Amino acid sequence: MTESPPGGDQSDAAPKKRTREPEVRRAAILEAAREAFAERGFAKTTIRDVARRAGVTHGLVIRHFGSKEQLFLAAVPSSRNLLAEVAGDPNSLPTRVARSYVRRMSESGGSDPFVALIRAVASEEESAKQLFAAMQRESVEMYRRVIPGPGLEERVASVGAYLIGVTFSRYVFRSGPLAAMTDDELVRHLVPHLRALLLGREAAGGA
Repeated sequence: MTESPPGGDQSDAAPKKRTREPEVRRAAILEAAREAFAERGFAKTTIRDVARRAGVTHGLVIRHFGSKEQLFLAAVPSSRNLLAEVAGDPNSLPTRVARSYVRRMSESGGSDPFVALIRAVASEEESAKQLFAAMQRESVEMYRRVIPGPGLEERVASVGAYLIGVTFSRYVFRSGPLAAMTDDELVRHLVPHLRALLLGREAAGGA
């Protein structure tokens, strides 16, 4: 992966004071990565920029995460850290998914790295497409533990497509009825649609 040479990154983010505690440094790197990806997009974010924001060295970021792609996957919630939120009774899964999605997007102020990934995929960035495919595979494995059954890949893909549309309307375009809803209203709006996609139309009436 090609990195910008020193001085080539025009980010004006001030470097943070360096710390030596491994877990603190890892957390700082992830926080800086989320900020950088959200602000600059996937293609324009460099590992050197993330390191500067986190107050660590470029080499330390590489040591922890290996590549920009792996850093992105670690910074975006995936099956490893979302499973605890969605595990449980399959009947209430749509509600848990809706609340988890809305909370994450609300807490990020609409600047979640997932938004940056959507923009990058739409711009035909090949690396972003590969990352998106990896996230889809992880999502299938996550849901498989909760709602195994036939057609799971198609159901999960439909949920992903639906939430991408919601994300674009509410957090990228920022206009229309979805953007005007409160967080609670959005959760209530999402649940029956997610129930139909995940559990089937016959379950939609039991939301």
